[in-house]
Amino acid sequence: MRSHLRAEPPEARTLLLQVDGLIAGWNKPVVGPVSFALSAGEVVGLWGANGSGKSTLLAALAGGAHCFAGSLCYAPGLRLAVQPQAPVRFTPLPVTGREFLSIAGANPDANAGSMPQSLVRLLPQRLDLLSGGQHQLLGVWAALAGPGQLVLLDEPTNNLDPIHAELLAQMLMDRATNRAVLMVSHEQAFLDANCSRVLQLASGPDRNGALATFQVTDGPNHTH
Repeated sequence: MRSHLRAEPPEARTLLLQVDGLIAGWNKPVVGPVSFALSAGEVVGLWGANGSGKSTLLAALAGGAHCFAGSLCYAPGLRLAVQPQAPVRFTPLPVTGREFLSIAGANPDANAGSMPQSLVRLLPQRLDLLSGGQHQLLGVWAALAGPGQLVLLDEPTNNLDPIHAELLAQMLMDRATNRAVLMVSHEQAFLDANCSRVLQLASGPDRNGALATFQVTDGPNHTH
């Protein structure tokens, strides 16, 4: 699986987020210090072993987890879109895919021309009757097609078979031209194939108090 982002030169991109020396966690620090920047047009992967703090870092960027040190600087008026690792499933309620996207600000009529046909077919269906993979992709589309300029995706490949994983890669390529995407996944091959760069959390908290820090790997879509 390999996609090619239509990326602008780095100097032409709009900086959306600057992270400097961030240490984040819940009751105590879990990850950091980490520093990185995200600009419009980038799809950046975040990879690491279980427990290394990937989801905690995303939660800190979204205003959930506590920031113990360092700084987060967002572009003025920046809008965030967040797809959690376990998306909310509506219990038996007659909420259709179309209604869900409208609530999320991703008007399905305005985006009809660019929406994959496999998702168009889900619009009249009730969310509680969709498979896990269908629900996952619809949620990712809501994040990518909505007003969010910075999209945080936590394990978007969960519940996806190879065909739907290919569709996710296509969605990222088509929708990331005017926004930044930071994507957590345990599937390193997917990140390597579809991200401009991958931020790897090298380790998690140990008994000596050492926290996860970054190693950066350029993906096949990286441009200098």
